[in-house]
This record gives sequence, C-alpha cells and structure tokens, in this order.
Amino acid sequence: MKNVFLITALAILIIGCGDNKTKNNKILSDSSGKFNNVSVVVDNDLWNGSVGEAIRGVLATTVDGLPQDEPIFNMSQIPPSVFSGFVAHNRTVLKIEKGNTAAIKFLDDVYAKPQKVVVVSGPTNDDIINEINENSDKIIKAFKSEELKEKQRQINLSLHDVKPIEKELGLTIKFPTAYRIAKQDKSFFWIRKDIKTGTMNLMLYQLPYNAIHENDSVVNQIIKIRDSIGKTYIPGRVDGSYMITENAYTPFHFETTLDNRPALETKGMWEVKNDFMAGPFVSYLIDDKANNRWVAIEGFVFAPSVDKRDYMFELEAIIKSIKIK
Repeated sequence: MKNVFLITALAILIIGCGDNKTKNNKILSDSSGKFNNVSVVVDNDLWNGSVGEAIRGVLATTVDGLPQDEPIFNMSQIPPSVFSGFVAHNRTVLKIEKGNTAAIKFLDDVYAKPQKVVVVSGPTNDDIINEINENSDKIIKAFKSEELKEKQRQINLSLHDVKPIEKELGLTIKFPTAYRIAKQDKSFFWIRKDIKTGTMNLMLYQLPYNAIHENDSVVNQIIKIRDSIGKTYIPGRVDGSYMITENAYTPFHFETTLDNRPALETKGMWEVKNDFMAGPFVSYLIDDKANNRWVAIEGFVFAPSVDKRDYMFELEAIIKSIKIK
C-alpha cells in the first residue's frame, strides 16, 4: 500500500512541475527579417517629427570605410496599433513609448526568438530624444551584436574544413562551404566566395612580433604591410597588376579586441595597381604575444555598382569567429 501512495504522490508532483513549466515558459516563434533592418515601433507623428530625426540620426549613421554612404541599419517604421503577430517577429526592434518615466530597457526574446528589443520611454519628446542620444552607442552595439550572432549561427550550419589553416597558423575560423581556399603558400591563405557582381575575400597570415613599431605611424606601417602582401599574393586581371591600398582615402583606424586579445583594426579602400578594380577592406592585426607574432586577418570585397555593407558584414561575422590556440 505504501508503494501505491508513493507512486501516486510522485505522479502528482511530476504533473505539477510540468504545469508550472508550461505556465512559466512562453513558446516563441522564430524571429525573421533581413539582416541589419530594424523595426521601429513609433507613432506616425513622432516618426515624422524630431523624435524620428533622432532615431534616424543614430540608426542611419554611415558605415566607416565604404566607397558610398550606407547606413548601419535600414529601418521599417511600424505604428504601435499594427505591431502584432508576424509583424512583431523581426530580430531587432526599437519601441518608443511616450508618457512613461524617461528610461531605456534592453530586452531579449520578447515577441520571438532570438530577438533584441530596445524600449525607449519618456513623458516628453525631449526626454525621449535625450534617452536616444545618450544611449546611441549602446543601442547600436545591442542590435549589431544580435545580428552578428544570428549571422554566425547561419554560417555554422555548413562549415568549410579548416584543418590546413589550423595546422599552419595554429588557429580556427568558421566560414561556410560557399567559400573556397583559392591560394595557400605556407602560412598564407586567400579565401574567396563568388557573388553575382564579383567576389568576397579573406586573407589570413602571420607576422613577426617586431613587424609593428610603436614609435612609428601604425597606420602607415599597416598600409606598407598589406601593400607588400597584395603585391606578393593578390594579382589583378592583367600582367603586372596587384592589390594595394588606395591612397586617395585616409583609412579609419581603431584599437579594439578580437578573440579577447588586443588588436589593431583598419578600414579603408583597396585598388589594383595598373587595373580598374577597387573596393572596401577591413584589416585586423591581432597581438598574439604568447606566440611572439601578429596574426593578420583581412576581409575585402569586389562588387562594383552595388551596395557593399552586407557583404562586409558577412566577412566581419567570419573574422570575429577566429580562435587562436
């Protein structure tokens, strides 16, 4: 009889736990939407006024290092009255709520999964604008991080074999099978993907630790290094042509981190000497002091007459998957 009571009590406990789990965990649909497209949920009158100008001033900031002005994000304005159902499933959402205390909230997986929702509130237009402007960097970082994570998740569905890279350079990097290793020379790798209008490219190589001197202009040193690599490994379409850094544009240069290591980031334009080819590039030199070297990784695009933001975004997602052993 005791066994019967124990079994009955256990069954009731399991059913009760199951009910609580169902109540506490909301089932969410998969998020959707184009990359780098933010749904902006705001009343029409606010969107068409100073609040909308503030939103566009943050989300439509131009991307550094592209030949034409392109915004960090495209925007789709949605009135709150129609923001429901599949309309609410976009991966990145900015909601403007007027009438509450001035505040900003960063929320995950509110209407779909994965999803980043930023809610900005304030009793007046000026309060809302102040919250947007004071938190502009955080807003951009939150949305960009969400988009990079989703891009990397999609890339991981079909990964290229990187054993040759791991063997020669002592690192791993995740890029899809749509890319190919176009050239390998000892510890140099040129990785390419064909697109309708041209190619997307990655370069991986290493430099001795004394290749960068602190007392000299870091940007000039980086330009000399990549021009030397371009001359050696990246030929143009005609004899005697090769990739160099375009000197008509001053590159953007930042100190950052990659794989939790200090890194030098450079964005600018490349061109082909003695040929008519050009495009944007982003270059990282990673301080790998433990192995007495710099690890260099660069992405560049050749896609004339089309926007290049999303191509560079894909290369950035690949580059940021690098893991040095």
